[in-house]
Amino acid sequence: MPCSRAVLAVFDPDPLPFIVLMGIGFLIGIGGHVYKSKTAIATGIGMIFIATILLPLGIYLNDH
Repeated sequence: MPCSRAVLAVFDPDPLPFIVLMGIGFLIGIGGHVYKSKTAIATGIGMIFIATILLPLGIYLNDH
């Protein structure tokens, strides 16, 4: 196990991909509202949820 902890200690996630994913989610959600597409709205909300909660939480739990 010490080897896997050393690899995780080196991995410091950059926030830029999370911000980009969240921004794309907002754009898709706004586009869904403009075109009244429930699928696009749900996809945008899902992308925002993944970028702000699931991915950071997964990285945090994987590190501890």
